[in-house]
Amino acid sequence: MVATTSEPASALQLLPNVLPHLDRHLVLPLLDFLESREKYTHEETLKAKIDLLGDGKTNMVTFVEGLKRELEGKEEGQEVEGAAELRKREQKVLKTLNELRAQAQGVMEVISNPEVVSALRQDKQHNLTYLKENHGVTLDQIALLYKFGQFQYSIGHYGGASDYLYHFRVLSTDAQLVLSAMWGKLASDILEGSWDAALEELNGLREHIDQRGAAGPGGPLFALQQRTWWLHWSLFVYYNHPNGRELLLESWLAQNYLNTIQTAAPWLLRYLVAAVVISRKSTLRSAGPASAGNSARSREAVRDVVRALSQEQYQYRDPVTEFLRKLYGEVDFEGAREEMSRCDADELADDFFLEAFKDEFVENARYLVSEAYCKIHHRIDIAELSDRLGLSREEGERWIVDLVRDARLDAKIDLKQNIVQMNHADTPVYQTVIEKSRGLLFRSQALASAIEVRASGGQVDREQRLGGRMTGGQKRTGGQGGPRGQQKKAEQDGAAANGQQKADGAAPTEQSTPVDA
Repeated sequence: MVATTSEPASALQLLPNVLPHLDRHLVLPLLDFLESREKYTHEETLKAKIDLLGDGKTNMVTFVEGLKRELEGKEEGQEVEGAAELRKREQKVLKTLNELRAQAQGVMEVISNPEVVSALRQDKQHNLTYLKENHGVTLDQIALLYKFGQFQYSIGHYGGASDYLYHFRVLSTDAQLVLSAMWGKLASDILEGSWDAALEELNGLREHIDQRGAAGPGGPLFALQQRTWWLHWSLFVYYNHPNGRELLLESWLAQNYLNTIQTAAPWLLRYLVAAVVISRKSTLRSAGPASAGNSARSREAVRDVVRALSQEQYQYRDPVTEFLRKLYGEVDFEGAREEMSRCDADELADDFFLEAFKDEFVENARYLVSEAYCKIHHRIDIAELSDRLGLSREEGERWIVDLVRDARLDAKIDLKQNIVQMNHADTPVYQTVIEKSRGLLFRSQALASAIEVRASGGQVDREQRLGGRMTGGQKRTGGQGGPRGQQKKAEQDGAAANGQQKADGAAPTEQSTPVDA
């Protein structure tokens, strides 16, 4: 259940919202993490894994048998409950595995031949014709690559699944199976911990989803569902890849994806805010010709996220989102300090994706509070600022010195009087007029685009229309009367149905999950 304004969410309360959008194989690392945090006992975790993987839901028969043996306290060689049925399933799995391996091996030998590889082109039709005429490889034989990759994934052989699904995707012209293979390869790379490969697959999948758009098969509901799944799965990549947080901001703040978050998954605002906070300090310390542009983009990202938080706080809020909203939306330094203290406690430590960034988040949050406080005060008492940041006087003195240097603030520090004198330059009136004019221009363009969409009966590609008028930092999310309101109206009926999707192990359709497990 999504938290209301009177009931802030915690990390554990997010699970019922997040888990339905993950493949069952991706849930296993989350269960192990919760057990390590002592949120569930070992026995409860074993039962959850058996329920997740057993009863024919996957082909991981040997693994499930081991879980049952551990749960029942049986020694190796002792029969577990339902052992006869497990034996039958295991024999069937081995038989199918050997048959598919034998059938797919011949195709792999052909397409792995260096001469064949050099003869292939970007054109899939050309490749299929070449393979059929010169090597007798048909579409049915290529489909074996998908079946074998899919089966390997279902038994937990993620490395082999990634290889076979990749080769199938390169050769096949079946759009539905190609999309399913892309989801399967992404999941395999995530579970293998191959973050560079997973990032490449994530970008390719996003491109594929965007090209299909709302006008593709399945309509707006299918597009909304695919983007919602993509956003949840991208958490594994963006919070493990070295440059993931910056890349998350770049992709999640795109209009279609920010709209999807607000429409179907407002709890993901938590991870968007975390990425903004974690990335902010690196922007402050950036130097060189690109530093001004990076800082401007960072401020733009903060404004977009704060606007989204203000719009969706009635649907979702937690200490992470409330920190940024109170700091920038309400300029409530005391409230921001309290939320930061909650994050410094167990709030982030209990989150599978943010646990490794707890210290970094809190440190960067202090920078944001300090920077905002310094920018609206001329004379700052270091002791008072230290108290707001939860630091001792000595730590506060070192902190303010680092802040002035890193953020390149125009300030004079007087350690004898224990104060910081800020020198704020007045903004020229001409610059104020320019900024106001830019805002009016954007709103006019967004309104004109919305009118065109309404006049054409919704046939105009909204993203393309806005993309032709805006570049770079000018792209923002409009209000309920702008592009966000138009898309939200078109997709809101699918949000509830999408939120109820379960990981049933099938290819991505309107009623199924992205990975055929």
